[in-house]
Amino acid sequence: MANNQTTLGASANEQWLKQYYFTRAAFSVLWVTAALTIGQQSFAVAAALLIAYPAWDAAANVFDAARSGGLAVNRSQAINVTASSIMTIAVIIALTMNMNWVLGAFGLWAIFSGLLQLGTAVRRWKTSGGQWAMILSGGQSAVAGALFIFQAQMPQEPSISTVAGYAGVGAFYFLVSAIWLSIALSRRGIHPVS
Repeated sequence: MANNQTTLGASANEQWLKQYYFTRAAFSVLWVTAALTIGQQSFAVAAALLIAYPAWDAAANVFDAARSGGLAVNRSQAINVTASSIMTIAVIIALTMNMNWVLGAFGLWAIFSGLLQLGTAVRRWKTSGGQWAMILSGGQSAVAGALFIFQAQMPQEPSISTVAGYAGVGAFYFLVSAIWLSIALSRRGIHPVS
């Protein structure tokens, strides 16, 4: 009986993660689309998108942690919420300077949030499927962050399209994790509750 309840709890958690990863992938796809279209034409739109990206990450981590036992239990996500919130403010300040500063700020954030995402995925490894993609995503985010910091030192001013490439890769990894979980749940005969 206890083992059955544990299995049901794990399945409910995986159902949540599947929905969460699909939502994160969809947001990133929409963000990239907006960045590469209207974000290229309007600085105000690009600025709003650049501010929204880390702010969304902070909010998403709050929701995920709340569904997974709370921020007190999920330290890596609690730290990620703080880092993403601070970075939202840093991006607002950097936008008053130039895009090199913005890219440098995104670089720092990509390193920290990537390593924290990796830590969360490692913690979830034994209880949830699809975490290998989140580990790859976190590691690649940290590498991309270092590259952003390097690019921010260059004389030419970067554009939002640089960050859009990073967001696109993130969308891919979230989608892979969501599909992986969908297949795993389907194979176990577990379907979403309507």
